[in-house]
Amino acid sequence: MKELFSYDLQNYGLQDRIDLAAFIIRLTLGIMYLAHGLYAYVVFTPTGTAAYFVSIGLPGIFAYLTIVAEILAGILLLAGYFSRHIALGMIIVLLGSIVFVHGANGWVFSNANGGWEYPAFMIGISLAMRFLGDGAYSLRLYFYKSN
Repeated sequence: MKELFSYDLQNYGLQDRIDLAAFIIRLTLGIMYLAHGLYAYVVFTPTGTAAYFVSIGLPGIFAYLTIVAEILAGILLLAGYFSRHIALGMIIVLLGSIVFVHGANGWVFSNANGGWEYPAFMIGISLAMRFLGDGAYSLRLYFYKSN
């Protein structure tokens, strides 16, 4: 493992570097989605999040579905299970957040009510995950190797 973090990654093959990149992106996305979902659940509460969704013209049920999607996506990405599909599904959720929540607030996420910078970045990283897949360090690969 020490060698993975050395500055000389030229000794590793392209597939090893792709697997490491997929692993890092998958963990990063998983942490971000899980943290965002848990924040909505714990801090804003599902009822408060639903009230916010209703206040911007969306059905309240979408808040509950979004919280569940973010938490499950985070867990599944951290585990490395169906990462391509999870990333695609979350791109749809993020596009909704740009269209319905952040799009009118400008680019920078530090603007009032948050701009669309962060969701756009998450779409880009999710798109990379869609192309990379689970990678070598994943629970799904472990199950397929053991069968």
